[in-house]
Amino acid sequence: MNILAIVVAGILSQNFLLVKTMGICPFLGVSKKTDASLGMGIAVTFVMVLTCLVCYPLYVWVLVPTGLEYLEIIVFILVIASLVQILEMVLKKFIPGLYSAMGIYLPLITTNCAILGVAELVTVQAAVTTYLEALVYGLASGIGFTLVMIIMSGLRERVDRYNLAKPLKGFPIVLIVAGFMAMAFSMFTGINIGA
Repeated sequence: MNILAIVVAGILSQNFLLVKTMGICPFLGVSKKTDASLGMGIAVTFVMVLTCLVCYPLYVWVLVPTGLEYLEIIVFILVIASLVQILEMVLKKFIPGLYSAMGIYLPLITTNCAILGVAELVTVQAAVTTYLEALVYGLASGIGFTLVMIIMSGLRERVDRYNLAKPLKGFPIVLIVAGFMAMAFSMFTGINIGA
């Protein structure tokens, strides 16, 4: 039952974009087109899972036993930067269209606070207690990130077709739509599974 609670939390009730408001830069910058949003979501999910895969054992089995917990942020950022570099090279070689669609936002995954946030939550803040739960939380959080990116891109594509008042066109309507999405997702914060 704990795994189900972790999945619901990662996707809905503790969504990184709309509830924790982490990772807003790609959310607002890449969500203009559904293809780019899906690609960014998959890339972020991939990096989140790999971050949990590497950072959890590093923290629990290396940093804590040696008394070096204070190095966590440096270690996490080095791991994340390495993973993003690998992802960038793979996309550039095998999926150049997606690589160019993501533009500057792909290398910015390195400094995306959602990625660092998932590493912090599964280790230092002990949001999960086992390695499997850490991996599930990373995957669920990435799926939640992707879900919100795709919903936002669909809404933005639809809103762009409307004849809006001049002060609302562009970025202002995007912020309004994001606010309504955040309010919609906030209703999931009261869910208590397996209490």
